[in-house]
Amino acid sequence: MIDGKILVEKLLKYAVKFLHLSPRDVIYYRNLLLREFKLGEPAEKVENIDYVESLDVPDELVDEIERFALENKLCEEGAQNLYSTFIMGVLSPLPSEVNRTFLEIKEKQGVEEACAYFYNLSVKNNYVQKTAIGRNLKWEYIDGDKFLEITINLSKPEKDNKEIAKLLTAPKSKKSNYPACFLCKENEGFEGTATHPARENIRTISLTLGGEPWFVQYSPYAYYNEHMIAISEAHVPMHIADDTIDKLLDFVDFFPNYMIGSNAALPIIGGSILNHEHFQGGEHLMPMHKAPLSKLLRGYKSKEFKKVKVGVVDWYNSVIRLESTNRNQIASLAKKIVLGWAKFSDTECGIKAQTDGVRHNSLAPVCRRQGKTYIFDMILRNNITSETYPDGVFHAHPEYHNIKKEGIGLIEAMGLFILPGRLKKQLGMIADILCGATEYKPEELEKQDNYLYAHRDMIKQLVSEGLAKDKAEAESRVTNYVNVVCKNILGNTSVFKKDEQGFKGFDRFLQSVGIAQTI
Repeated sequence: MIDGKILVEKLLKYAVKFLHLSPRDVIYYRNLLLREFKLGEPAEKVENIDYVESLDVPDELVDEIERFALENKLCEEGAQNLYSTFIMGVLSPLPSEVNRTFLEIKEKQGVEEACAYFYNLSVKNNYVQKTAIGRNLKWEYIDGDKFLEITINLSKPEKDNKEIAKLLTAPKSKKSNYPACFLCKENEGFEGTATHPARENIRTISLTLGGEPWFVQYSPYAYYNEHMIAISEAHVPMHIADDTIDKLLDFVDFFPNYMIGSNAALPIIGGSILNHEHFQGGEHLMPMHKAPLSKLLRGYKSKEFKKVKVGVVDWYNSVIRLESTNRNQIASLAKKIVLGWAKFSDTECGIKAQTDGVRHNSLAPVCRRQGKTYIFDMILRNNITSETYPDGVFHAHPEYHNIKKEGIGLIEAMGLFILPGRLKKQLGMIADILCGATEYKPEELEKQDNYLYAHRDMIKQLVSEGLAKDKAEAESRVTNYVNVVCKNILGNTSVFKKDEQGFKGFDRFLQSVGIAQTI
């Protein structure tokens, strides 16, 4: 049994140390917790709780809150996470105080210190699930002068493209549907339901992007270090247009220590949430950012915007890189590329800007700063489908769906693959077959109810190359298979393939927006 009175004292000590609770307010908050926990008076004697001041994460305290709540019927079975989130939210500073402190630190100590304050608070009040994130499997695949980062995500469910597409045309929310989505500003302090997570502990920072009210928060899923999401206060659909470029530039002027990018805003190529405008950013530089410029497609310049350096990135998909210290010029050229790509078709490369009035071309612009230099990476995307590729011509092809069927959004287009959690067990089972620990029964794998049915072709190929001498070799071969699949998927998403026809098509598009080779 959890001693509620001792738990109260632990929470108060933790909040003073990590959640910026003023010692002047301890008595007040003690009485709030005593009432909430239905305790008449505080503990008479408290010993040996100083260790809470050295906790890296609040997991132990959260567990005690949930156990105490269930033991004392403060919440129903299954709702204990909602309850612990409420308690951590009560102990966190108010949103207005977080904003005031953030801006004060930014002005006096710089933006990096301000972000450190905000991020640490988000971890310590259990909004950013640091322990859960740590369970994800991660590795790098080195491919010559490029590399990919690959993670098997164990905390976020795999989504279907058809379900994602429905969100874009879903009717606007009614008062009974509150908040309208998981990203809305109204989540701040929301109690949560069985289908909507509690958000009493979320804190956000307000800012203005493109003259509009926006806010930022850290992602509870955190695919990379200090994974930040910038979100419009208005519940409006994703879109890519002139104003997108201005908003991204405003963001990196406010957060010069972070990169920021927008998904392509169409189903299949646009990420998992299309009904609320938002960007993904953070401290992490993606593999794409570190990729060199192409040695084959080089020497490009814009006659109109001479202060902008232009290059094609030597990357798996189709990316244009712009660099300039002149914000106005790089913004103008980026906008020209946005508008030009929206209407560009190329039959030789299978690119159709639209069919029957339905748009297929979009792009994912990614912005960052290096000192005074602005850098845009413009990832060209297209979501057209065909009889051969009903899930998308420039999407992961069917032979790779056993590894990744979900849409390839911004983060993966930049080289950080987020693979579904099911793969942890499945890849382990495949390694067992490959090293002989489990008998290979191809006829069993052909049964649709077999757990490894989707991987039957992969297993057949690996076994045909010979059994591994031990489990370590088997795991290495399975991992390498996944690495190559991820690389090939990015190649599938490339609108201009890495061949003579693709190079010519890329050149035609660049010329269409006033960018030409000078050598």
